[in-house]
Formats: sequence, C-alpha cells, structure tokens
Amino acid sequence: MRPLKIGACLRIDEIADHRDWLFDDARDIELQDFMTRDALNVDRAERVAAARAALDGFGGRLGIHGPFEGLDIDNKDSELRSVITARFLSAVEAAEALGATQMVMHSPYTKWYQNNLLDKPQYAEEKLARIHEVLDPVVARAKNAGVTLVIENIQDVDPATRRAMVDSFESANVALSIDTGHAQLARRMSGAPPVDYFVRDAGTQLAHVHLQDVDGHADRHWAPGEGEIEWAEVFRALSECTSDPHLVLELRRKGDIPKGYAYLRSLGLVI
Repeated sequence: MRPLKIGACLRIDEIADHRDWLFDDARDIELQDFMTRDALNVDRAERVAAARAALDGFGGRLGIHGPFEGLDIDNKDSELRSVITARFLSAVEAAEALGATQMVMHSPYTKWYQNNLLDKPQYAEEKLARIHEVLDPVVARAKNAGVTLVIENIQDVDPATRRAMVDSFESANVALSIDTGHAQLARRMSGAPPVDYFVRDAGTQLAHVHLQDVDGHADRHWAPGEGEIEWAEVFRALSECTSDPHLVLELRRKGDIPKGYAYLRSLGLVI
C-alpha cells in the first residue's frame, strides 16, 4: 500500500498557520470562504483578492467548497430552483477567479429516497430531472471555467445511487467526492456499507475526499484517530484509486490538523 499526500480545508485567514506544511510539499487546499450569499454576491471580489494574497507562492491543487445551506439540488419548487442555479453559478465564477479546479457540492440522496424508490412511479426519474434542471447550466459554466463539480455524500446510503447521478451528466466536469465521516455515520444510522466500500464503488470517478473521523453518532469532524473509522482499510482503497483525488483533512478544530496528519503518518498511510 503506497502512502498518499494529503492537505487540508481552511479559511483564508487560517492558511498562514499551516503555510509551511502546505506550501513546501504543494499539498491540496480547499478554501471554505465561498459558501454564503454574502461571500458570493456581496464581497466576493474582496475575498478573492485576500485568497490570492494568502496563496501567493502556492503550487498545489486548489478547490473550494460551494454553497449548500438551503440549496437542495433537488428542490421541488421551480421558482427556487432558478435561485439555486444562480447561486452555484456565482460560486463557479469565484472558483474560476481563484484558479481553483474543483468545487464541492452536496448530494440530495437520503435513506428516505432509498426506502421510497419503488413506492411511486417515476420517483427516481423525476428527482433526476429536477437535479438536471438545477445543475445543467452550472455544469456548462464549470466546463468553460475548467472547474470540476465534485458531489459529496451527506446522507447517502447506497454509493451507487450518487455514482449513477454523476454518470447521467456524461461530463468530465462532474465527479464524486467522499466525506469519510458522513459515510461512517450512514453506516451506523442507515445501514450503509463501510467507508472503504464508498471509495471502491466510486472507482475512477473519485476526484475528492474529505478526511474526518466520527464516533458514529454525530458529524464530529474530529482528527483521524479520535473516532471509529478504520483508516488502514480506507487508505488501502484510496491507494488503489487511479484517479488521484484531492485528499483534504476537514476538521472542526484546525489546530488539530498536525495531530490528525501525525496519526495517519504513524500508521504509514500518508506522507
């Protein structure tokens, strides 16, 4: 099993605290300053300028986390769907201005969906049609901007469902993201498969991974080693992945990034 290089999710004003570790080895960075309406529609130019300054000299891969609060890509209200599309388009523009190549978005699939899948005619097809209505313009804009939209599991139970959604776009600019903590929560709460199964199911579509640990009860965003995830098997699956996904620690306490990294390195899983 080959050890992998990992980076971190940070806000602009947190980059300096981890600059040497990130910059010296050109580690992946995901910026998390562009998720709100104000960040995208009010003071975006100022945030982009601040990010460019903080990233001066950075040679690694860059992504952003897109907006998600209240922005269900399967919204059943046609008027709101157009608002959601507009918000995502603003986020892609921010990513392009930063030179980012990825934008994280949230999956709309849940255990409710899985349990009701065959209960109503055209249930899956109608849901997918709404998703495409929201995202088709965003995918087109992302292609022009050189940005890949990576769809993160939130409450997903069957990883193949989200993979099929990504397939439906038939675009290299839509790919899969895995949040290890969310996958473990789905395992405990909804009977989903283990985290490494999410990785193996994603295969070559995997472009991005949030690395965080949990206790199986809540979305803790703890450092690896603090929860119950079986990290050796997760990284065994990741080491077999040929798509070279962005790998970033997404921790609630950014001061724990060195501890989480040290734990994974002590297991021989990362460099």
